[in-house]
Amino acid sequence: MSVVIIGGHERMEAHYREICKKYNCRAKIFTKMPVNLKEQIGNADLMILFTSTASHKMVNCAVSESERNNIAITRSHSSSASALKGILEQYS
Repeated sequence: MSVVIIGGHERMEAHYREICKKYNCRAKIFTKMPVNLKEQIGNADLMILFTSTASHKMVNCAVSESERNNIAITRSHSSSASALKGILEQYS
């Protein structure tokens, strides 16, 4: 399964990747808004939005791309490791 994570903390990126690997997921992680986010999202199976740490512009771009590509989307106010594990357990 491929996962796109929007938001979160920079210092947690490696930990997010580690968690995704344990759940057999390939992850693209965007903690900051890149210039071409729309093109980099691709066609994932699941998009996770950490709403407390993502800008409105990032969230709006991600939501529009998920609707355009029929990507399942889930939102979490918390960007903790346990929040990510809980989401991945639901979708695995």
